[in-house]
Amino acid sequence: CTECSCSSGKETDKDTCNTKKKENGDRPFIPKIFFGTRTHKQISQITRELKRTAYSSVPMTILSSRDYTCIHPAVANSGGNRNEMCVELLEGKHGKSCVYYHGVHKLCEHHALQSAHRVYQAWDIEDLVSLGKKLRACAYFAARELMVDADIVFCPYNYLLDPQIRESMDINLKGQVVILDEAHNIEDCARESVSFGVTESQLRAAREELDFMVSNNIRQKDHEPLRAVCCSLT
Repeated sequence: CTECSCSSGKETDKDTCNTKKKENGDRPFIPKIFFGTRTHKQISQITRELKRTAYSSVPMTILSSRDYTCIHPAVANSGGNRNEMCVELLEGKHGKSCVYYHGVHKLCEHHALQSAHRVYQAWDIEDLVSLGKKLRACAYFAARELMVDADIVFCPYNYLLDPQIRESMDINLKGQVVILDEAHNIEDCARESVSFGVTESQLRAAREELDFMVSNNIRQKDHEPLRAVCCSLT
């Protein structure tokens, strides 16, 4: 870095190395590159271009929703809320568990083996899902596991902007490199992250439940203001 034209030249290689954060003893902290895009389709285009470069063999992963990566037949073909159904399977609420989740290590080991033999190639979501079906392994959680050793992580904007999603996906951006493609869309995405849509029927149902709470003297101080908000909105 000190030989780069943009360097001040005041720091030596030794000084620069000493100022870097350390992890796992003497191992230097190497930041990940988080590459955010507006849509999943754009991730496909970027990974396709990455495959054509000299960096195609760099360990990578793609974070996406269960809508794109879930391969469990009952969940993927249900048309319902895949997130809720996935959680129910993982918790074994109805006496059933997800056999694909227990096969996550198969996908991770496959990519580790490819990397060891230097045949690792940039891949897309469809590639991971296809391999997941072949190995009967969950592509959604495998992608999250691969993030640990990945040098570059592709994901939609909201995975980086929304604090709740960052927390749920164990994304820590401190000290990392963040690249935002087509950044003029960031304002809209940021607004969507803190916005919520609700229908009139949902408001009326909420008001009825709050009426019941207040009339039965259940935490009136908390529920009366909420009921007033519902009434004013409807």
